[in-house]
Amino acid sequence: MRYLAVPVQAEGGTPGVFVVAIFLQEQLAEVDRVVRTGIIVFGSTLVVASAAAWFVSGRVLRPIGQLTDTARSIRDDNWSERIPVTGDDEIAELARTFNEMVDRLEDAFDTQRRFIDDAGHELRTPITIIRGHLELLGDDPNEREETMRLVMDELDRIGRMVEDLLLLARAEQPDFLDVHPVDVAELTEDIAAKASALSAHDWQLEEVAQAVVDADRQRLTQAIMNLARNAAEHSEGPTPIRLGSHADGSEVRFWVSDQGEGIAEADRERIFQRFARGRSGRRPSEGAGLGLAIVAAIAEAHHGRVEVASTPGAGSTFSLVVPLEGEPEHPLDDPWGES
Repeated sequence: MRYLAVPVQAEGGTPGVFVVAIFLQEQLAEVDRVVRTGIIVFGSTLVVASAAAWFVSGRVLRPIGQLTDTARSIRDDNWSERIPVTGDDEIAELARTFNEMVDRLEDAFDTQRRFIDDAGHELRTPITIIRGHLELLGDDPNEREETMRLVMDELDRIGRMVEDLLLLARAEQPDFLDVHPVDVAELTEDIAAKASALSAHDWQLEEVAQAVVDADRQRLTQAIMNLARNAAEHSEGPTPIRLGSHADGSEVRFWVSDQGEGIAEADRERIFQRFARGRSGRRPSEGAGLGLAIVAAIAEAHHGRVEVASTPGAGSTFSLVVPLEGEPEHPLDDPWGES
């Protein structure tokens, strides 16, 4: 209760007190009801909001937990785990990006494993030959000379193989290419002159493009000479081998065409893989199957491509195509993978 007491005096002189009192019980009871109602409402709202936030955050963070679990479960021998993707929000995009990254890593590990197996097999053969002949080496001078010739030949083959592997390994390095303006006509004529010394075939220069391309002259020469050497090895002499260059305004094409054994359609992509050989039977070369892989790596480094057109039994035409515009750079693909 609140009250106010004021002294007063009547006209007759009698003193008194004027008192006004207010009882607050009803007002306080109303305030208590409002407070209790507010506590119930705000408390319920807080509980509901917290539960909703917990539920939503759980759904939002579930892909993150799945990503963590998937990353922990991935091992060298198990690349099958992927994150299920639903929706189109940022989390779904993160899951898709993670799955794509795992796909690339799986491909890289698979190609690396195949490369190691193939390289080990290819190197094991000449090492076994060398070891066997050295173990059986006798005192006969003629036999020793023949053995040394064979051993040196196998060592040279190993050396060439190692150099090719180093070149393929460097294909992903920024300094793989030394780019300068290259006169296509001059380059084509130089390559034709060099190719004529490879074998006794009838080398024919069909066309010379009048253009200038930003490229690595030595790498282009190496790639086209590999194509020329490949044509000579798979053609009976002295059949003609034609080469040339052509520019169409956006790209320049170097080609080497032979009349050899040709390539089966099933082999036309596989032959550009490391250590790949065609299934056509005769193979006069003792190479490791890295020549066309090097051609593909050099073409990719120039943002170009390698094309092949072939008819089994009638010959093949290999083309190295590079763009006339745009500065080349090292390829982003894994150097041990497929080209």
